[in-house]
Amino acid sequence: MGKKIIGRIDKANFPELALTEIAIKIDTGAYTSSIHCSEIYVENKLLHCKILDPDHPNYNDRKFIFRDFKSIRVKSSNGIAENRYEIKTQIELFNKTYKIALSLSNRKEMKYPVLIGRRFLTKKFIVDTELANISFNQQANNHEY
Repeated sequence: MGKKIIGRIDKANFPELALTEIAIKIDTGAYTSSIHCSEIYVENKLLHCKILDPDHPNYNDRKFIFRDFKSIRVKSSNGIAENRYEIKTQIELFNKTYKIALSLSNRKEMKYPVLIGRRFLTKKFIVDTELANISFNQQANNHEY
């Protein structure tokens, strides 16, 4: 199976997190993918956080608890390295479910709550920066009667 073309932005579902139509930004300059989180802390070997924030239309005020997570070092676009927690979950694009690792990051000041990096894109997608919302539009068309 060949690589799918994805645009610079899109909307994705995260079924295990009960999040739908979340705006994502494709960033070939980033290695890791990340999702906007707040109230991130570890207690009794469990990672606690809230995904998105009250300003986001898909925010559900749900507290997430992860048993399976790891600590990683991420270098941000400004060159500063920071420690972050990373979880494994699923992302739905083009009516297909993929495994994805997401670092938890405060992206409140960013336009897109999710950033998709090269680690996920490699061997699956080719990025066409002139295009947008290809997966979302394809899914929307598949649900019309």
